[in-house]
Amino acid sequence: MTDFSADKAVWTSKLKEAYGEAVELEDEQGKSSVYDIIAEFEIEGRGYAVLGSPGAGEHEILRIVVSPDGLPELESIVDDEEWEDISELYDEMTFPGEDLE
Repeated sequence: MTDFSADKAVWTSKLKEAYGEAVELEDEQGKSSVYDIIAEFEIEGRGYAVLGSPGAGEHEILRIVVSPDGLPELESIVDDEEWEDISELYDEMTFPGEDLE
């Protein structure tokens, strides 16, 4: 397990600077959905975005990568351990000092 710590994370806004307050993503079936950009942060050189569907209480966490043309893009986090670590880190950053378990 990676030792991600909230004090090592940095809030960023690369997606918002490139695309505004929301992004449109397409799923495997080709259906497009709009997601609000709730938060962006970097830890150990990797960027992450927390996205939310308008009206839905659930959040998606995706990795931010830079395309060859320099634009930020999103990709799924396929490693369960990485996703869990980043999810816990976001909770720590958002609700510092609270025990969320």
